Amino acid sequence: MKKTTEADSNYHSLEKMSIQELLSNINKEDKTVPLAIEKVIPKIEKLVDVIVKQMKQGGRLFYMGAGTSGRLGIVDASECPPTYGVPQGMVIGIIAGGDKAIRKAVEFAEDDTQQGWKDLQQHKITKKDVVIGIAASGSTPYVIGALEACNKNEITTACIVCNKKSNVAKVATYKIEVIVGPEFVTGSTRMKSGTAQKLTLNMISTAVMIKLGKIKGNKMVDMQLSNNKLVDRGTNMVMKELNVPYKKANELLLKYGSVRKAVDSFKK
Repeated sequence: MKKTTEADSNYHSLEKMSIQELLSNINKEDKTVPLAIEKVIPKIEKLVDVIVKQMKQGGRLFYMGAGTSGRLGIVDASECPPTYGVPQGMVIGIIAGGDKAIRKAVEFAEDDTQQGWKDLQQHKITKKDVVIGIAASGSTPYVIGALEACNKNEITTACIVCNKKSNVAKVATYKIEVIVGPEFVTGSTRMKSGTAQKLTLNMISTAVMIKLGKIKGNKMVDMQLSNNKLVDRGTNMVMKELNVPYKKANELLLKYGSVRKAVDSFKK
């Protein structure tokens, strides 16, 4: 069965297009991605529900992938602690080839069917955890091997792929198949497929964190105060919530370390 992600581009003679034509056509293709995701929202919903339940029992969320897919998982995982104030290690991104593969491709790392499970064991994975395999092609051996081992050990598995009936999806319990069609540059899955994976990861982690109580109203009340911009944002949030001057709000925020704690301390 021919993979949609490897299908020939709908556009030809790209090198003969003007810059305006290139940009407009890429944008035209990008617009189709959210519509493809819309079709699988019910499946994303089921996965989020499971993740929330597992995390409330002390479980963690793992993303696993190779190349662009692996990097996207790492990006999403790394942004959870500063955005939501959750501990490092609650959401973990793992890439085939290890951390050095984040910046530079590691040859044949994705072809190792055993290494994925070994990498998970480094984190003392348990039945409380959830593992999401990310693979545009849906055929990455590193991901398949890891998910198979998880299934044998009764660990919840899921996937985000961009081909129908892929080998990764056959292994995963919760299957998210976002079919975005041929890439603008044939086979360049860092484009539409990568965008689809990024948007899906945004939806998953954001919905999970909201359901875990990490957002109040629409504000990041547990965000880490890691730069002046965030301190200023937090101060304004405390000002608005407590109806106090900027200086007082800033003092409270810096004393207690988060918007939530600052507001709660003032109201006691």
